[in-house]
Amino acid sequence: MNTDAPSPIRPTDDEARSLARDLMNKARFAALGVVDPESNAPMVTRVAFGTTPQGGPATLVSDLSHHTRALKANPAASLLVGEPGSRGDPLTHPRLTLQAKARFLRHGAAGYTEMAAHWLRDHPKSRLYIGFADFSFVLFDVHAAYLNGGFGRAFVMTPADLGL
Repeated sequence: MNTDAPSPIRPTDDEARSLARDLMNKARFAALGVVDPESNAPMVTRVAFGTTPQGGPATLVSDLSHHTRALKANPAASLLVGEPGSRGDPLTHPRLTLQAKARFLRHGAAGYTEMAAHWLRDHPKSRLYIGFADFSFVLFDVHAAYLNGGFGRAFVMTPADLGL
């Protein structure tokens, strides 16, 4: 292994911060990684994605889903936002990985009404089920982020870089 090779990680700059925030603000779904409590193996699923009124990552989940049970057993989670465009190599399109701890916001809890109104602005079809008793929000407290801004543009980011 050549230890003299330059690091592929670039210093985080305002352009990277802006790209990461843009990816979060535009995403309407994400890949969610959890730890399956039955097998202790990683599990990835697709979930609706949005942000809180403060800009943090969030999703709306049902208690019936396996990933919800996994998050209740172990709140460690990872989210991947950013989809490849319709043209070109998918690996050249920007994407953001968030490592976070999940916390649930149930009906009737402080801040739920504000969160629901905020969520429905970007996810109007959620109106069909947002009021069901088995649905709640998961808010993700980010502790690390990794931005791949395209070929040769990798950044390690902090919550502060994301404005969190």
